[in-house]
Amino acid sequence: MLCPTLSEGGANGYIAAEGESRDIIALKKKRYQQMEDLKIKNVNLERSENMERHRTEGFSSSKSLVLRRGAPLRISVQLGGRAFDPKTDSLKIKVMLGRLYVVIPVTLSKKTSSSHWKAYVDPEGRDLQNLSIFISSPASAAVGCYRFQLYLFTPGRKKTCMFGKFILLCNPWCHEDAVYIPFEDQREEYVQNDSGLLFIGAPMNIVSRPWSFDQFEPGVLEACLNLLQVSPQHQKSRRRDYMNRNNPIYISRVVSAMINSEDDRGVLKGKWKGDYKDGVNPSLWTGSGDILTQWAESGYSPVKYGQCWVFAAVMCTVMRVLGIPCRVITNFNSAHDTNDNLVIEEYYSETGQKLNLSKDSIWNFHVWVECWMTRQDLGSGMDGWQILDPTPQERSRGVFCCGPAPVKAIKDRRIDLFFDIPFVYAEVNADVHSVVVSEGRVVSQYTDTERVGSLICTKDVGLPRHQNITGDYKFIKSPTSTLSSRSSTVSEDSSRGSSRGMLVVLILDNAPVAGEPVHFTVKIINKGRVAKRMKVHLNAQAKEYNYSPSDTFWENHGVVQLAPTEVKFIHQQILPAQYEDVVGDDLINLAVVLEDLASHERVLASEEFNIAGPQLTIQIADEDSIVPNKEQAAIVTFTNTFSHPVSGVLTVAGAGLIQGKAHFRMLPLRPGKSVTQRITFNPNKVGTKMLQASLSLSDINSTVRGFKMVSVSRA
Repeated sequence: MLCPTLSEGGANGYIAAEGESRDIIALKKKRYQQMEDLKIKNVNLERSENMERHRTEGFSSSKSLVLRRGAPLRISVQLGGRAFDPKTDSLKIKVMLGRLYVVIPVTLSKKTSSSHWKAYVDPEGRDLQNLSIFISSPASAAVGCYRFQLYLFTPGRKKTCMFGKFILLCNPWCHEDAVYIPFEDQREEYVQNDSGLLFIGAPMNIVSRPWSFDQFEPGVLEACLNLLQVSPQHQKSRRRDYMNRNNPIYISRVVSAMINSEDDRGVLKGKWKGDYKDGVNPSLWTGSGDILTQWAESGYSPVKYGQCWVFAAVMCTVMRVLGIPCRVITNFNSAHDTNDNLVIEEYYSETGQKLNLSKDSIWNFHVWVECWMTRQDLGSGMDGWQILDPTPQERSRGVFCCGPAPVKAIKDRRIDLFFDIPFVYAEVNADVHSVVVSEGRVVSQYTDTERVGSLICTKDVGLPRHQNITGDYKFIKSPTSTLSSRSSTVSEDSSRGSSRGMLVVLILDNAPVAGEPVHFTVKIINKGRVAKRMKVHLNAQAKEYNYSPSDTFWENHGVVQLAPTEVKFIHQQILPAQYEDVVGDDLINLAVVLEDLASHERVLASEEFNIAGPQLTIQIADEDSIVPNKEQAAIVTFTNTFSHPVSGVLTVAGAGLIQGKAHFRMLPLRPGKSVTQRITFNPNKVGTKMLQASLSLSDINSTVRGFKMVSVSRA
């Protein structure tokens, strides 16, 4: 008998005898395969195809398959042995989230459900040994890291095959998802955009601060998912937490609390006073990626330090990663009403110095986020943008978090609804009582109903500018509706005080710019029919955006004589040498107190404003031909507009453009002189990206910034 030898067909399990014809070999091979047991040989998760379909290709730096709920996942299954027989064989898929699981039969029907898990074999596939299986998650599935198994059932036997994991996120492209937002340009801006602008300063002199959200940078996706795992809710009951993670209302409250570290192992530790030597000065952060990865790599120890814009920007990153549309909001002149009376008291001395006598406060600006979702708990009228504030200010149900509070509820003053609506309502609507005190007693007071929440804004969709959304939060008075309106009586860069006998108006002549004098005018009106002799007290103090001013750094006092009904203008200026070393990136509180020497009647006018600093300019050669994986050059230019030499450190960053950050030291630069720095970058992603630069000055408390939007095209 001839010894059988391994032929070409032997690789499939059939050993042919020597001398057999090819037809006989093929026939025997077919019969052998029919007798061979059916098994799963290979499963392909089709990662590139699925992540493109689910609009998650930005997460390509992650090793995980990233999906969005409510959309189908296609996997390729290669079977071995005999052909798959739908009449006798069956497939099932077990999907697991923690200890929760669901078993899904794989059917031949393409009909899916938005509320249940569903799996089916592509009905157009004719090769029963190479199957395309589609798995659809419900639009209300929980967010998290899933595992799944494929089970193959044959008559009398069962085979199993573990084939990996996937991450499931919310889906703002899915109509049935609670976070569905109907416009593509908004989905691109509020979910996919990995850079943006934060707005700080003052309403008359808004400062655009570039920020890199970094949601697609290495390690950020994993850090955001771990944030949910580290939360007290998950640690207390994993089952309940997983079951609640289908609800963006629940997710947003968990994230709001976890961004700060007051109650848990949160991401950021806040600090508003003192030095920052044991951490990072909040003003030096340029993006969320460094913060989130540092937090994760430290074993979830809070990162030092954050303030409101940092808390909000990091939360925006987390929500965008989780698939919930999110944008950063700035409320200028934001009230912190500690006694819930919708009144903020401010105190001034008789010479115009602002005093720290009140527990209430007005932050020149405060930053929070809005997230888009339906509010089935409140009714459809409250769907849409919801306010969430991760900065630790007040407790909400025992935890330092805030929201979600529907923007519509703030406008309609629905303080009976959830969550934290009275607190947010006061932030944008409180009245300001300004009081002048002398020797411990009140000598003058007036109320300003327009100052708080005077401007609420966010980044415009697709454009590097702010969008005024004040009208979403409050009913705006018509300019002709009332004589007491700021906008109808005086310009927005002015303030006034009035009594029966006199009126004083404080007017900034133009938006103050670093290196130039601050020019302002005091307008005094004698409303009486007799001449008046008046004292004029002018006072300027530096102040941080969220605290009372420091000591006076400039003052001027004098006496004026006014005839009956006379109007007089006093022109003043504060020189750069008088404010530069004191103010830096802080603001100025400027006040005038007018005193009638005969009646001792007093009136006050005040204004708080920032000094617009110089900006860095960035120029790119051949900016119309930027493609991935090709080195590009840019020139960063700084001109010293200050009145004295400055030096510092230049930092350049850009998600999708530069790995990490590039640092350059700038030697002392004389006033009026310019310096340039050539930098290189190598794009690794297609789309519109932000190249940003910041110059931290070592001579004064100031950081100079600039940015350039870069369009990276496919090669």
